[in-house]
Amino acid sequence: MTTELLNTLYVQTQGTSLHLDHDSVRIVDPNTPGRKTLPLRRLDSIVVYGHVAISAELLARCSQDGRSVVWMSLSGQFQGRLDGPTRGNVLLRHAQHLAHADSEKRLTIARSFVAGKLQNSRQLLLRAARDMSGARQEELRAIAADGERLLEVARTAKGLDELLGCEGQAARQYFQGLGLALRSDLDIGGLGARTKRPPTDPINALLSFTYALLRTVVHGAAEQVGLDPYIGFLHSIRPAKPSLVLDLMEEFRPLHADRFVLNLLNRKQIRAEHFEHLPGGAVQLTEVGRKLVLVEWQRWKAREQAHPLLGRRVPTCLLPVIQSRLLARHIRGELPSYLPWTVR
Repeated sequence: MTTELLNTLYVQTQGTSLHLDHDSVRIVDPNTPGRKTLPLRRLDSIVVYGHVAISAELLARCSQDGRSVVWMSLSGQFQGRLDGPTRGNVLLRHAQHLAHADSEKRLTIARSFVAGKLQNSRQLLLRAARDMSGARQEELRAIAADGERLLEVARTAKGLDELLGCEGQAARQYFQGLGLALRSDLDIGGLGARTKRPPTDPINALLSFTYALLRTVVHGAAEQVGLDPYIGFLHSIRPAKPSLVLDLMEEFRPLHADRFVLNLLNRKQIRAEHFEHLPGGAVQLTEVGRKLVLVEWQRWKAREQAHPLLGRRVPTCLLPVIQSRLLARHIRGELPSYLPWTVR
């Protein structure tokens, strides 16, 4: 069985416009003369950053095809999404709502999300420790060991408050370890506390931008399977908050987003010149920096990862779809539990 991996079109050159040209998208770049088109059948989504115009005809066609269009700010903050008609089995969404209303089932699923995140966080730190020596190696291993303790606490948490408290404690320690996993001679400095809305240093800016890319992929996967992206189990629900997307992201943050960022920084593919400091203290990627990250992200998504439950390797970009399907099967009662994707 072969699977065609559809691509995401990322557009971030300011002043660019996108138009429908028969069964293709025509890209008009004010800085580059000539005709450039891409066949729509090879695209599963379009993501635009900042001032990029999309014609009404192209938006209508994407809506009809179920091809998502996502608007982001230049700093990578999510602004809006067009998906077209709601897809998926209404019975699945109804079962999802009932599972959320069942406090015990909600807690059980939420535990799985946190357990997946903590397990993968530990693995990232242990892998980083293998490349270290001395005090940094010992500290990374100590944080990973405490993460193992918190993992056991999460698996037996008696309520959501206890579970969230455990996750928060683990996250604070993990980000300390993430800073230790960075090489010490970076020209952008180290990683302090996690800052967002807005990020105030280059590494946090890169993390936020990458998390936004991951969120787009996971949101599309949940929609594709037919789940309601706004009814989560770990994260609270409120208007315009895709709680289930944030839930499903948790197990992918360490080994997809954070490891991706570590690779870019430790290989010095991203440097100080790829960031700009804005009035008020915010930091964001430059246009050249965003282009570099997007190109590498497309390559990263094509890498294969082992999936323990399936017993085979699958492309990284398909993991959110696979996990969404596993969650849907559990919600429908076809699987006894939701098993997060983890690396051991």
